[in-house]
Amino acid sequence: MSSQEELLRLTREVKQRLLLEKAFGIESLPKYPPKKILPVVNPSEVRSAPEEIKEPPASYAASKDTERDDRAERLAELGKVASTCIKCRLSQSRTRVVFGVGSPFAELMFVGEGPGYDEDQQGEPFVGRAGQLLTKIIEAMKLTRQVVYIANMVKCRPPENRTPRPDEMLICSETYLKWQIAWIRPKVICTLGNCATQGLLQTREPIGSLRGRFLDYPPEAGIKLMPTFHPAYLLRNPNDKPKCWEDMKKIMKELGIAHKDK
Repeated sequence: MSSQEELLRLTREVKQRLLLEKAFGIESLPKYPPKKILPVVNPSEVRSAPEEIKEPPASYAASKDTERDDRAERLAELGKVASTCIKCRLSQSRTRVVFGVGSPFAELMFVGEGPGYDEDQQGEPFVGRAGQLLTKIIEAMKLTRQVVYIANMVKCRPPENRTPRPDEMLICSETYLKWQIAWIRPKVICTLGNCATQGLLQTREPIGSLRGRFLDYPPEAGIKLMPTFHPAYLLRNPNDKPKCWEDMKKIMKELGIAHKDK
């Protein structure tokens, strides 16, 4: 890499860092840095990040009403930062960043694996065949895509729709997803498939043994996590749809949504 290319790269990373700090509400820098700062991922460190995901942002512990009015604004600012992200190799092959969609005040948040072809083209999560099935599931729960929030472990489409790698999930989770969760602070997170479930819970236990029961994520936040099958899996294995619906009924009960089996 030439010195000019290196300068351009550093310039882009500095600009992105400034945008990220603005999204976190940092308007100025102190003359002497404090001992403890907001857990923003430093671009110079992110490529050698440890395999284990760090502790959740401190804002998980905040009241649900804290900064309620500027929640949408903060998410929008973070989305702008994500749109220019070059923190991992996935940025090299994407068409569009797929940040997330839905209500900043959602009580239910769905987290999937990563964008596919259709999502990469449109910039919105779950709009392909699997997304159409997810929409039907949401509507069967007497909800809409507008009142829930939908995101993925990674914001850029992995080449050939491969499974995101651990370092890619770490970077994207620490920089974007955990802040989305912290600011929205849903009552329930529904993880879709192995990747999202294992990534958020930091476990290797398969979805088949985790689904069907609520788990705490993270324990101190009071957010319930319900793992279930990914809609793409259900398209290939329709016999497991009733199991997914049982999971959704438990979520509905947790959220106080009445349901009646046909």
